[in-house]
Amino acid sequence: MERNVFSPELSSSTELTRKLYQNGIRKTYHQGEMILDENASIRSIPIVLKGLLKVMRTEEDGREILLYYIKAGESCIMSFLGGMHHEKSIVKAEVEEEAEVLFLPIEKVSLFIKEYPEWLDYIFRLYHKRFEELLDIINAIAFKKVDERLLDLLYKKSEISRSKTIVITHEQLANELGTARVVVSRLLKQLEDSGKLKLGRNKIILSDSI
Repeated sequence: MERNVFSPELSSSTELTRKLYQNGIRKTYHQGEMILDENASIRSIPIVLKGLLKVMRTEEDGREILLYYIKAGESCIMSFLGGMHHEKSIVKAEVEEEAEVLFLPIEKVSLFIKEYPEWLDYIFRLYHKRFEELLDIINAIAFKKVDERLLDLLYKKSEISRSKTIVITHEQLANELGTARVVVSRLLKQLEDSGKLKLGRNKIILSDSI
């Protein structure tokens, strides 16, 4: 019996979840590995069974920015849209925490939309969630200072990992925020001086008072 990681709506259809496992290909990835790159052809959509992925976008000047995370039971809506329209990927998906991913061929994605209303509902719910997350990104870039965005990102990573200790480099944080490493290092030192966190070697420990 396969463990069910999907949403309650999707999990209610045992036939659909069985077909997802039957038609998908499972692969395991380690932290830092890329499962989808920009400009790559999309022949299947990834559904995360275990672990965590982060979806990023590279700008023309080479800067990267974090768009959203994909947790267990979720998929990448950008892959859905690109694959359905036979377009190349405009984002890249990287493993944040060791992950097990189920790859469902695009032709099966289209077939299941016709056969299972709950599958279409699953896609729409993902689309709605990602749309709200992207709006948050736009608002943060437009209205928040970099130090606020940095702290928000650290809170989010802490919430996802359920740990006050975040293992990450200043370079990685800079990439996810779309800014320079020296800016992140300076802001982290200011946050440490204010008692909001403590810096370690390739790790950040959030204050218990937060």
